[in-house]
Amino acid sequence: MLRNALDGVTVVDFTQIGAGPTCTMLLADMGARVLKIESTDGEIGRGLGPAWIDEDSALFHAFNRNKLGISLNLKQPQAVEVAKRLVAEADILVESMRPGVMERLGLGYAQFSQTQPSLIYCSISAYGQHGPYADRAGVDGIIQADSGLMHLIGVPGGEPCKVQAPVVDVMTGYVACVGVLGKLAQRARDGQGGHLDVNLLNSALALQQSSITSYLADGVLPTKSGSAAPYSAPNQAFLTSDGWMMVAAYTPDRWKRLCDELGLPYLTTDPRFSTSPQRVLNRFEMVDILTSVFITRSTEQWLQILRAADILCSPVADYDDVMQHPQVQANGMMSSVEHSKLGTIRMPGFPINSADENARPLRAAPSCGEDTRDVLRDAGYTDPEIANLVGSGAIRCDETNSKTDRQYRQRRVAI
Repeated sequence: MLRNALDGVTVVDFTQIGAGPTCTMLLADMGARVLKIESTDGEIGRGLGPAWIDEDSALFHAFNRNKLGISLNLKQPQAVEVAKRLVAEADILVESMRPGVMERLGLGYAQFSQTQPSLIYCSISAYGQHGPYADRAGVDGIIQADSGLMHLIGVPGGEPCKVQAPVVDVMTGYVACVGVLGKLAQRARDGQGGHLDVNLLNSALALQQSSITSYLADGVLPTKSGSAAPYSAPNQAFLTSDGWMMVAAYTPDRWKRLCDELGLPYLTTDPRFSTSPQRVLNRFEMVDILTSVFITRSTEQWLQILRAADILCSPVADYDDVMQHPQVQANGMMSSVEHSKLGTIRMPGFPINSADENARPLRAAPSCGEDTRDVLRDAGYTDPEIANLVGSGAIRCDETNSKTDRQYRQRRVAI
């Protein structure tokens, strides 16, 4: 089972918000022991909302399940020494600080590579560890704009649009996870770790593999096309009498069957629409003709007709629909985590697991410093030493948070 694939592997996680936490969450989902290091105020992702789950952002819960929460004030040398001690026992370190920050803290790759050559050190940044933009900060939306992705999104003539799900963050997290797993396999052969340079810009470009390759082939800048695929037609959403449905009927056999079902068989011999490339060039005329028929029936009626003819189609679902989707339910993709204070929290699970594995509850994202005491005890710290660290402000344990939920919420919203 993949849930146990990384049993015995320890990850120290110095990441926040989306990309880094996605990587370390995936490693935790596969059984790694992930120590999530936060400041004593908590990471900024806790305050990004709405929506809220108690005092923390739903976004924070979405990316931080299955982790142990350790809170360190890395501005204090004592806390840095704690971090070094935790890394000394780890297999993997993942960080998403701006390039240079970890080095200034004494926690950079160079500081560990000589004494701990087996350590896999993964740095996640906006633009990379080297080059003219290396020092620039960046987040999902900035990179969607800077990578050309935002230029693709939206309707013709419309304003720039962002993919509302943080696709660059999540893609980067998956890329980082793949890199870490590759390094683990390499280390099993030669015993050596190494430094991985993963960044949002590269991941955003990889996300656009087909679009950029097409541009490089013909030099034509892509234009916004709404729901339509730029490389095939019909392959887009169509208006029906009561909503929208997506139809993909661009192969010759499906195009013919679609025209037959719509009572438009002459379109298959019309030179404007006889091939998919021609339909792409004459997309607007094609859409007008097809829509004039699609609007005569409801989405559900068309789905039944088209599916019976083996034409690819789907309603344009919202999340209410997705939660009721029979295949989503069969796949068991909607998983749950158990929170010590809040009970069960639902979210998408690990996408490779079977439904049976996803049905087993996971551990919820930790509160800030929830596991600091236990993790430090495991690392060999005595209770008096831990008490001294708490007293100095170098670390935070969950019980040191004396703020009320309301005060904590107000502080986080203000960020």
